[in-house]
This record gives sequence, C-alpha cells and structure tokens, in this order.
Amino acid sequence: MHRKMTITLDEAVYEGLYRTVGRRKMSQFIEDLVRPHVVDTLLDDGYRAMAADKAREVEAIEWCNALAGDMADAAR
Repeated sequence: MHRKMTITLDEAVYEGLYRTVGRRKMSQFIEDLVRPHVVDTLLDDGYRAMAADKAREVEAIEWCNALAGDMADAAR
C-alpha cells in the first residue's frame, strides 16, 4: 500500500531531481534512497549472502535430497 506525502525541497534540489530522474519517477527514486535507512533489511541481506554462497547452497541441496530420500523409505 502506498501513502501520499507532501514534502518541501529547495528549488535547486527539485530542478536537479527533475532533470536527473524525470517527473513521473521522483517518488520511486526517493523511496529507493530512503528505504535502506528506515526499513530493517538485515534479514534480507542475510538471505542474499547465504544464497550467494555456492558451496553452502550445494550442501543444502544435498541435505534436502537426502532428507526426501529418507522420507520415501519410511514406513507409513
């Protein structure tokens, strides 16, 4: 959900923003700049780091496959 907000900027800042990102993209540009400072992203960053660790991902896939194999062999 998006909320509308009115902010006041120096005219030179507004003009620079307008020239750099364009009128219809200002809100998204500002949101992208502000988000890391106000939204807790530590968990997301941790998941990204784990996914980037290729050796860990290979080990996790092997573990999952072994677990699935154990479940297939289990008596019902």
